Amino acid sequence: MIMPRVKFQSEFVINSSPSLLYNYISNPSGLSEWFADNVNSRGDKYTFIWDGEEEVAFLMKNKQDSYVRFQWEDDEDTKYFFELNIIEDDLTGDVALIVTDFAEEDEVEEAKLLWESQIDDLKKVLGS
Repeated sequence: MIMPRVKFQSEFVINSSPSLLYNYISNPSGLSEWFADNVNSRGDKYTFIWDGEEEVAFLMKNKQDSYVRFQWEDDEDTKYFFELNIIEDDLTGDVALIVTDFAEEDEVEEAKLLWESQIDDLKKVLGS
């Protein structure tokens, strides 16, 4: 039986401009610097490669300098996706990246830790 997944969000302060950050979350070359070993895209189809294993995701929605939303091929016909949303505070100019994802209830903490590790890599690439 497939367990239902729960939605979770994590927020990370990133020392970067929204446009630079957007390049790292939306372009295959940017994504392959922190998210996967390699990323290829053809249209809205992105192939993420980790340790020689391929996972396909589709770019569902995106808005320049604002957000990207992907859905894994295995999750087609479900409501599950992952989204990277860039928020800039109007007063302070601080930039945050909000990660929205889904995981089985007993795997949410593990999923959050994985995202923290990924975002740490992103911050290193950005020099943030």
